Amino acid sequence: MLKHIVMWKLKDEAEGADRATNAREMKRRLDACADIVPGQLTFEVVLAQEGLEATYDVVLYSEFTDRAALQAYIEHPVHKAVVPFIGAIREGRQCMDYEV
Repeated sequence: MLKHIVMWKLKDEAEGADRATNAREMKRRLDACADIVPGQLTFEVVLAQEGLEATYDVVLYSEFTDRAALQAYIEHPVHKAVVPFIGAIREGRQCMDYEV
């Protein structure tokens, strides 16, 4: 099994909206990527929650059966459609993939 974790820090303002609005829109768009390919086991998008420690604004936690399933997700048109929006609103990104 392969785990794919991505964390984004968003710009204060981008695409005509503030950080909180963009975070909600990003989550909405990423949620549409759940279950788009065979081998996608877990897909969870969460936003930083007030009152809890967070150094990033949006986190994606996902699990795939193998590298081929993750690659299929990355190349899927639904996922590719989200990438330009995220690129426009993000200040920083961290990612880690690992096998268990």
